[in-house]
Amino acid sequence: GWCPLSPTGAQTTQLLVEPPWRPAVLWDRVTLTCQGLGTASATTWYKDGQRWGQQGLDHLSVTESGTYTCDRPGSGHSPPVSVLDDELVLQVPARALLEGDTVTLRCRG
Repeated sequence: GWCPLSPTGAQTTQLLVEPPWRPAVLWDRVTLTCQGLGTASATTWYKDGQRWGQQGLDHLSVTESGTYTCDRPGSGHSPPVSVLDDELVLQVPARALLEGDTVTLRCRG
């Protein structure tokens, strides 16, 4: 039979970072991609809490530092992604990390 999704099983909107390192830095030519329910044309972008950039695209080329999120009507707001303008950063892979994982860190400047 058919069973509705529980809230905990519902798909949420995600922001993918390219290149895939966190924190993202402006001089890396960062591209953010919004993934969620609904069509790309329904995507709304926010920077520091304000609507930002061209709406209706599922990707955004970042040209200013700040905190970015995206919204899709079917799955809501994404978690925030910060893009820094720092000259020296210690980066970790932009993926879920679990205790015991082997992780490569990058010190970049």
